[in-house]
Amino acid sequence: MTFFSAAAQVADTARHLGGIKEVELTDVEVAPQAVDTKGWLLLDQDVQQELNGAVHNLYNFKFDRADRQFRSLRRRYPQHPMAYFLMGLSTWWKILPTNMSATQYDRTFFAYMDTATTKAKAMYDADKHNYEACFFLSAAYAFDARLHAERHDWRKATVSSKRALDYLDKSKEANGLSPEFLFGQGLFNYYAVWIADEYPWLRPVLFFFPKGNRDTGIAQLRQVGQTGFYTATEARFFLMRILGSEREHEETAALAVATQLITDFPDNSYFERNYAMLCFREGDWAGCEKASRSILRKLNEGMPGYEGYSGRYATYFLGFLMQYRYHRMTDARDYYQRCIVFSETVANTSGGYYQGAAFNLAKLAEADADLGGTRRYFQMVVAGGDHAAPSYKEATAWLRGHK
Repeated sequence: MTFFSAAAQVADTARHLGGIKEVELTDVEVAPQAVDTKGWLLLDQDVQQELNGAVHNLYNFKFDRADRQFRSLRRRYPQHPMAYFLMGLSTWWKILPTNMSATQYDRTFFAYMDTATTKAKAMYDADKHNYEACFFLSAAYAFDARLHAERHDWRKATVSSKRALDYLDKSKEANGLSPEFLFGQGLFNYYAVWIADEYPWLRPVLFFFPKGNRDTGIAQLRQVGQTGFYTATEARFFLMRILGSEREHEETAALAVATQLITDFPDNSYFERNYAMLCFREGDWAGCEKASRSILRKLNEGMPGYEGYSGRYATYFLGFLMQYRYHRMTDARDYYQRCIVFSETVANTSGGYYQGAAFNLAKLAEADADLGGTRRYFQMVVAGGDHAAPSYKEATAWLRGHK
């Protein structure tokens, strides 16, 4: 979910903010010659060439290498927000693979984004047509809002979302200068529609936010993913999530994006586990198995980003393949049990892979006439919590019949 959507979840907070204006995010463009872009690092080809390796290292989870390059940029441009924003983005990607549960990076992340907004605001105050400053203000406030929303600090999330929206509205006039400016607008266009449909009680609050256009949003994200530099990978990341969601249900298209992402960034645990999941959904068993084994190998080697969340994906998929494709039941049990351990380690035992692993272990125990094991695992299924799942209903019925 994007930064503005989370902030919209508390109408009471919005009432105290004031000054929120309704805006339309259209594809307004200005001729490049109408804007003085002198000194804009965002459009500087030499800086892009210099940072190409750093951006790749960031998304390939080689954080130490990326941060060294970003610090070098900061030393040469200490008053520019770019280096601070990129170091904040690097910190963000240390948090993301943990399903946002890792809090040890929060202070560092907020400090980088706060510095980025301070530097960008100084640039904007000096020149109200500095759309590069607007870009960094919108982006830094957006990421700030996203983490505050994850931490359920709705007031701060709402305040930062409003500021991000204000500067995004200003920056839209620079659409013709760089595809980077389209990224935020693509997200707004898509998610504004999605949230209004999913959470109709939020519509009075969303009155203050962009109207949105689903098709335009997806098209803009595709364009940025193909032509952007700094925002291309973020655009593909969101495309993968959007296309693979239950709402869009375009798993084949999502898998194509995920394939591109893991080809470019093979050591990004988030991309790799989503690739494995999409292969699983699409029945690409060979791709799923290869990615799952890769995840477990990297987890055992202690590579950055590979932890319990990735492990629970990989072990469940391998357990399923051992059980239903290879009929190696001993191996299946081992992987399912490891999935349960990973799930418990990261305190994620509500439905999903935990419940699925417990259910399959119960069925394997039942096939072996292991009454105690069947009962134990079916009780774990029921404790898993998803009452609508067929596994929950079957487990409940079995336990009622075997008191």
